[in-house]
Amino acid sequence: MSTQSGPKKRVTIHELRRMKESGEKIAMVTAYEATAARLVAAAGVDAILVGDSLGMVVQGHDSTLPVTLDQMIYHSVSVRRGLDRDGARAHLVGDMPFGSYQASADDGVKAAMRFVAEGGVQAVKLEGGADFVEVIRRIVRAGVPVMGHIGLTPQSVHALGGYRVQGREDVAAERLKADAKALEDAGAFAGVLELIPAPLASQITKALTIPTIGIGAGPACDGQVLVLHDMLGLNDRFSAKFVKKYAALAEDVRGAVRLFAAEVREGRYPGPEHSFGK
Repeated sequence: MSTQSGPKKRVTIHELRRMKESGEKIAMVTAYEATAARLVAAAGVDAILVGDSLGMVVQGHDSTLPVTLDQMIYHSVSVRRGLDRDGARAHLVGDMPFGSYQASADDGVKAAMRFVAEGGVQAVKLEGGADFVEVIRRIVRAGVPVMGHIGLTPQSVHALGGYRVQGREDVAAERLKADAKALEDAGAFAGVLELIPAPLASQITKALTIPTIGIGAGPACDGQVLVLHDMLGLNDRFSAKFVKKYAALAEDVRGAVRLFAAEVREGRYPGPEHSFGK
């Protein structure tokens, strides 16, 4: 009889809701390809986000705006393969890119359904508050779970006047509270709170029955998310107050490649142990 255990049970939206109710914190990491997804999932995170931040982190753009739906689906498939390979439990969420849902609810439903059918995600995330209630309702009605996202919404960076903390003024804070409630009422199963003051994030988290996932929103959120490249120190040209670097791999990578190049030039690599006989 085999002693191998079967695939781990994939985390569902109901499990994430239960975690909020029981006070268990949710750990989510943003990843973009199979190897990273496999390593992150093996570390025990609850959710993985295939973020449109890949436009900046992977593609080298200065914003997320150029990222297309086809590109997001491509990366989601890669991440899903990494998860399926080891039967990972992490919940998989895909970012709806700019232009995939803003023009109409019909566009949003079609894009979300493609994301699930072709990309293999379990849920989609979209930016915006009360203005996108109808889109969220329609996508949820079509059978696709939706994670909301308010505060600093990178797809609206030009309208917001740059990457800056949101909700510092009373009027703006009240608007964010209303947006959060609107997302919940529309059927979103969770919401990302990005770059908002910690006291405001705490108030929103307590007011909602759905989990909040913070990024630059303080410790009171029901969970936290960071981009893998940022937390590993691979993206060493990016620095933000809310990012804790758990490693400094950029210098490790540079050092390893420098050593490889030197050994090649000096004839030390490959050695006999790296070569084949007859």
